[in-house]
Amino acid sequence: MDYLEKTKRLLQEYRVYPRKRFGQNFMIDNNLMQRMVLYAAINNHDVVLEVGAGLGFLTHMLSRKCKRVVAVEVDPKLVQLLRDRFKDIKNIELIEGDVLTAEIPSVNKVVSIPPYSISSLLLFWLLERSFDIAVLTFQKEFAERLVAPVASRDYSRLTVMTYYRADAELLDYVPRTAFYPPPDVDSVVVRLKPKSTLPFRVRDEQAFFEFVRVVFTQRNKKLRNAVVPFLVKRGIPREKAQKLADSLTFHDKRVRELAPEDFGALTNEVLEKASLLR
Repeated sequence: MDYLEKTKRLLQEYRVYPRKRFGQNFMIDNNLMQRMVLYAAINNHDVVLEVGAGLGFLTHMLSRKCKRVVAVEVDPKLVQLLRDRFKDIKNIELIEGDVLTAEIPSVNKVVSIPPYSISSLLLFWLLERSFDIAVLTFQKEFAERLVAPVASRDYSRLTVMTYYRADAELLDYVPRTAFYPPPDVDSVVVRLKPKSTLPFRVRDEQAFFEFVRVVFTQRNKKLRNAVVPFLVKRGIPREKAQKLADSLTFHDKRVRELAPEDFGALTNEVLEKASLLR
């Protein structure tokens, strides 16, 4: 029985009706799942996180290669299905809930096809955690933003944050026909490896993350205008904030034209100049 037939049978048996809200499009391409396992170089010492275990096809493949799989699933019906399927497999740990709020044990690798509705939140969550390698399937448009060139249409906060924390590679194009039911978009397999050394230094990481978040809400504006809301939020009166913004390096460049290193240097400059105003 191929994965499409297995998928239809399991969905019918457990009365699961795929819901867009949960991003329930189930991978049915066996070769692609096998390649994801290979891309992560899974071995019998690894503890692997899978986000959105679904029907458990990838879960089972991982369990045969690694020390333990931590499989997270939010849909109670699918959790019951997974418990039934894997009740005799000792190295699969099932967690029912949202990966972003659940208590997740320490893992060293991540291999998963997560719901696309949580892609951004999951990426930022993951970049804050310690891991060796992550192989994930994302919507094509989202994946391309992770490696977008400076000033391109896809260049975004995601690009800067990913560049700061990890090296990202786009590995495999995934047609929508690799899923059942097929989604409205194509996908890409992405591999993330945390940087051993950060590419630039910032005085305050939280301030850097907030700076990038705020200015990218106005990515087409010149920096002198985009940075004022960040300064005002930090308690600087608008008039002084505008003067400070006009004094910044790159103040006349548009946000989308700034390289990741520029955002790091600008955060440091802003914090130093703002401290003199207090």
